[in-house]
Amino acid sequence: MSKTKDIAEVANTLIKYKNSQNLVSIIDQEAMDNSVCVEIVNEKASTIYASAYFGKGCVSGKEQNLEYKSDFINSNKRRQTYELINPMFDNRTLVQAIKLDSENYAFINTSMDPIDGTVHILQTQLIFVTIIVLLLSFIIAYFISRHISNPIVQMNKAAKTLAEGQFNISFKSDEDIKELDELATTLNYAKDELAKTDELRQDLMANVSHDLKTPLTMIKAYAEMSRDLHAKNKKKQEEDMNIIISEVDRLTILVNDILELSSMQSNINELQKEEFDLIHLTKEILHRYQVLQETENYQFEFNHQEKELMIYADKKKIEQVIYNLVNNAINYTGEDNKVIINIISEEKDILIEIKDTGKGIKESDLPYIWDKYYKNKKKHKRNLVGTGLGLSIVKNALQLHHYEFGVTSEKNKGSCFYFKIPITKEK
Repeated sequence: MSKTKDIAEVANTLIKYKNSQNLVSIIDQEAMDNSVCVEIVNEKASTIYASAYFGKGCVSGKEQNLEYKSDFINSNKRRQTYELINPMFDNRTLVQAIKLDSENYAFINTSMDPIDGTVHILQTQLIFVTIIVLLLSFIIAYFISRHISNPIVQMNKAAKTLAEGQFNISFKSDEDIKELDELATTLNYAKDELAKTDELRQDLMANVSHDLKTPLTMIKAYAEMSRDLHAKNKKKQEEDMNIIISEVDRLTILVNDILELSSMQSNINELQKEEFDLIHLTKEILHRYQVLQETENYQFEFNHQEKELMIYADKKKIEQVIYNLVNNAINYTGEDNKVIINIISEEKDILIEIKDTGKGIKESDLPYIWDKYYKNKKKHKRNLVGTGLGLSIVKNALQLHHYEFGVTSEKNKGSCFYFKIPITKEK
């Protein structure tokens, strides 16, 4: 396309200046500028003039009997393009023939094959340039890959160390690469969370073992006592059996709490919503603690404005929430053994508060109290009631309902656990 365009432009120039006195110089200039060969012939195909520039590969002006010249002269056409093989160099040649006047014809030709010395030089240079560019590309790619891969290799080694349970490692990237910095930050966060999880797992195993071992030890001790010492004393045996039954009940509660918490965290426990009276449910829960009022002098203060307060929620889980929060208040209340339960109807929510009068919780400990078996100063003790899993069950149940919940605490004045039930007519 480029060659055809070049010879077409030369042909147009010759037609334009065919009557000019400077036609010869114009032919030479056009031939030189466009690297083409121009030959002017008469009606007998004899060469009148050939351009001074006659590059390698052009059809020679001495070749008078080429068929294409006679063909064009006899065709009476104004212009025609030929593609032929130059017999001298055996190369493809493009020829455009034009009729200048009734007696003169011009044949502009150029080689289609790169046979000039310049092409050979360019080919040689291209080989060297290609080799140099490839070598530079490999060198640059090597350093870039090292720049990127080194921190990834280091992070991979640290990740393997982390997989072995060693959490005293740190993921870092010394390179100024945004993605690697973000990856290091994410891995450090994952490491910290895994360390917390592992610590909680160890605490859970220790605390569950403690809570299982204690009642099992007491069951065995009272069973042996009943068999060996009180075999003939029915009253003592009855007391021993009551203690054994009480400890078995505690074990049952512990196992049920673990199963309940596991099912909630596995999202297999779906909500079964129904309409029920929150005031009546709370009174039923507090009635279970009558034995503590009689034997341990516990005081339960229940404050509410309405006689009846209907809500739409999962009754069983709301019962677990209130029951476990009351258990928690019992275990941590002050010397006055007082637990306060408030149910307050607000504009958009129903606020439920369970307060104790104990020593309170440190502000730094507040985010962790919902974890399984979390204790201040990590000292586990056997609860008066409950299993130590209560707040985790509360958290999961309220999250299933999408209820707002939290805790406030003041040193030496106690803690207040609360949650809010949105007022809705959904059924």
